[in-house]
Amino acid sequence: MSQISAKDVKNLRDSTGVGMMECKKALEETGGDMQKAVEYLRKKGAAMAAKRADREASEGAICILMSDDQKTGVILELNCETDFVARGEVFTGFANELAALALANNCQSREDLFGINLGEAYGNEKVEEALKSMTGKVGEKLELKRLAMLKAEDGVLESYIHPGSQLGALISVETDKPEETKELARDLAMQVAAAAPIVVDRDAVPSELVEKEKEIYRQQALAEGKKEEFVDKIVMGRTNKYYQEVVLSEQTFIKDQNARVSAVLKEFMKNNQAKVKIKSFFRYQLGA
Repeated sequence: MSQISAKDVKNLRDSTGVGMMECKKALEETGGDMQKAVEYLRKKGAAMAAKRADREASEGAICILMSDDQKTGVILELNCETDFVARGEVFTGFANELAALALANNCQSREDLFGINLGEAYGNEKVEEALKSMTGKVGEKLELKRLAMLKAEDGVLESYIHPGSQLGALISVETDKPEETKELARDLAMQVAAAAPIVVDRDAVPSELVEKEKEIYRQQALAEGKKEEFVDKIVMGRTNKYYQEVVLSEQTFIKDQNARVSAVLKEFMKNNQAKVKIKSFFRYQLGA
């Protein structure tokens, strides 16, 4: 067996990111052939990924990336097994690379991204295979749990990532004055992250969800011994409170506990002579 030089080991490590001892072993197993050693490490990563397939990847990070003109944005959740790996440069760098690739290729979902080539930095592998190879690099199962794209052709896009990257929000706001609306949109992104709404307006709440809540409130009222003639009014009151919890426009504004989001929007439009409408949003919380 030919002698494996420290330089070759270092070069392999630099190109793959795998540990020095693993790189040395790969070169020994392949007779010092750099290309075969890379392939060896990829196969080992895939094998490790298969072994760890049943592991729970409950840690990780939320990553958001927006285009320079703030018209298109991508939000994704990449999972791993431990917080230690989630905070590492290799993992965060990979998450950012996936977001950039998704943005560049107009990916609407994780399935759209799986078949795209990551380029030389990741061995020209497609994302689906690179996730397996990265398992060999970081020693843990990696999973791209979800991904979404949001656009704001007639307005502005804003985002918010909570410190620690375990919670993030991306929001699209339609407006005829995008520059003036940026700060408001940023506040709304923070609102989405903090208050966890599920829809923009009341009409968008799924009817089956509302009916389910109403039935719960009805049974609660009866169990509390409320008279039948008062139950409907109680159910209506509690349903309205439910709307104020899950509907973004009806929530209490995080920066002013005396105002609803809808009132804040009205005041902003009046003060700035602007049209503003919240179009849509995504809120990702790690593991949720």
